[in-house]
Amino acid sequence: WTSYVIFTLSQSLMLAVGAAYYLTFTGVPGTATYYALIMTVYTWIAKGAWFSLGYPYSFIVVPVWISSAILMDLAYWATKRNK
Repeated sequence: WTSYVIFTLSQSLMLAVGAAYYLTFTGVPGTATYYALIMTVYTWIAKGAWFSLGYPYSFIVVPVWISSAILMDLAYWATKRNK
C-alpha cells in the first residue's frame, strides 16, 4: 500500500511540474492538456500493472488530470496578454 501511495503522489507531482513547465516555457495553450493526456495513458498502463499484481480495482482511482489541465490551459489563455 505504501508503494502505491508513493506512486500516486509522484504521478501527481510529475503532472503539476510538467504542465506548469510546458505552459511557462512554450507559451502555447493546449500543451498542459496534451501533457496530461500522455500522463493519463501512462497511468492507465501503470495502474493496469498494479491491478495485475492483485490490488483491488476499487483501490485504483481514476485520474482527473485532463480536466485539471484543461482548466489550467483555459486560465492561461484567459490571462495571457494580447500582443
